[in-house]
Amino acid sequence: MHKVTIHPQWSIIGPDGTALAQRLVDLLVGVHEHGSLLAACQAANVSYRHAWQLIRQGDQLMGAPLLVKSRGKGSVLTPLGGKLVWADRRIRARLSPVLDSLASELEAEIEKVSSPSAPLLRIHANHGFAVEALRSRLLGSKVPHEFRYCGSVEAVAALNNQVCELAGFAVPIGEFEPAVVDHYRPWLTARAYRLIHVAVRSQGLMVAPGNPKKIYEPRDLARPGVRFINRQPGSGTRLLLDLLLQQAKVAPARISGFEQCEYTHAAVAAFVASGMADAAYGVETPARQFKLDFIPSHRERYFLLCDERSLERDDVQQLLAILRGPVFQAAVDGLPGYQAADAGRVLGLAEAFQSFSPAPRGRARAKG
Repeated sequence: MHKVTIHPQWSIIGPDGTALAQRLVDLLVGVHEHGSLLAACQAANVSYRHAWQLIRQGDQLMGAPLLVKSRGKGSVLTPLGGKLVWADRRIRARLSPVLDSLASELEAEIEKVSSPSAPLLRIHANHGFAVEALRSRLLGSKVPHEFRYCGSVEAVAALNNQVCELAGFAVPIGEFEPAVVDHYRPWLTARAYRLIHVAVRSQGLMVAPGNPKKIYEPRDLARPGVRFINRQPGSGTRLLLDLLLQQAKVAPARISGFEQCEYTHAAVAAFVASGMADAAYGVETPARQFKLDFIPSHRERYFLLCDERSLERDDVQQLLAILRGPVFQAAVDGLPGYQAADAGRVLGLAEAFQSFSPAPRGRARAKG
């Protein structure tokens, strides 16, 4: 299967038409990640002299320094240089999943023309880090597939409408499991479904290093002066947060920024790390990647839902082999807050969820 790659790219154009070099932005990001310009140059395979040439050009374009030498610390980012770094990280966090999804759609269209007789495994799922690891392994295999990133409700509804073969969604372990299962129930009654276990992950609050606003639980989000960035309606994370706020008797209207949404865990983490919000709710991996503090709240099981008959397909069997293999499981276990235990295990709905009892069969209706 052909691989399509699409990368986010952005630019700043000065009054004279000169553009800020992407190589310079990459160097500034490297300084932030590695702690010095020398280390950034080594990582990017750029000479130290050429790096300073790029920086001087950037200083001239922006009208202010982006990097300064500091005694005892080497070269450090200025506030303006830091803003460019966080702009780049936010752009990548927000757009990369969208572009990955588009790339997968283009791969699928090419596959339909180049190998029209080959079956295509269609997977709809919300963007997550275990899912990303699975997609990476599928790309390395010979399984023709199409990944489409979307909200959990949208994914399950797509499976119910036979638009895909596999739909990803997460269910919290413990007290909120019955409410979440009930939320998806309208789409779980049309046919015999099975669950493929992918991973267990931790959800919680992401806050600035040192937690300066002393945010420890959902009720703290309603305090004056606390700015929040939310996930979009239809995502499993948003559903879990809504249940937490309901339990704490906190009205969403009391939370500053509650209606402001991003579409991935990485995007909300980048929003907090850039200083534009004080807290977000999501999985642990991006919190650690963006050097945020993480206050764990609940653990979830992430599943791929499929029709029982799909388990007989060769491509689904190959996917199960990937999930059960050591390479995928090592990759997931290496993600902060993720565990790959039971990856590839196939369960019935009633077996997975004690609270599950099929509702009367009929047309699936939209829900909340």
